[in-house]
Amino acid sequence: MILIRVILYNALLFGACGYAWLRGRSDERIAAATCVVATFASFALVTELRYSGVEFGVLAVDLATLAVFVAVALRSERFWPLWVSGLQLTASVAHLLKLIQPDLMPFAYAAAEAVWSYPILIILAVATWRVPRYRQLSSPSPA
Repeated sequence: MILIRVILYNALLFGACGYAWLRGRSDERIAAATCVVATFASFALVTELRYSGVEFGVLAVDLATLAVFVAVALRSERFWPLWVSGLQLTASVAHLLKLIQPDLMPFAYAAAEAVWSYPILIILAVATWRVPRYRQLSSPSPA
């Protein structure tokens, strides 16, 4: 079951981020690069205890990711970065929950922290798919 989740997540990660990198504008490319870097950094920084305590390395990655998403949202003309920022904030709050409730089950902590990655990647893919429509709507029409 874990192998299926890893394969599904990696397919979604590389599919959405590759698509965003090839077809997206700068907002989509920045978000895609951030997702890939954050994924690898999170895997590298998880401790041997695997979510039995607060994962401070992963927390740092999540906060940095949130900062990048918020920066993209603040300069973007599109709405999707706000959704992505909100979802990343929700993922980051999972660390606070573990800090407040230390006996939170490791599986629940890991799930609360990671589940938001899926909708973030889906939103990124949809936002990239809508780039041509956005360009068409934002370009001045010939008079």
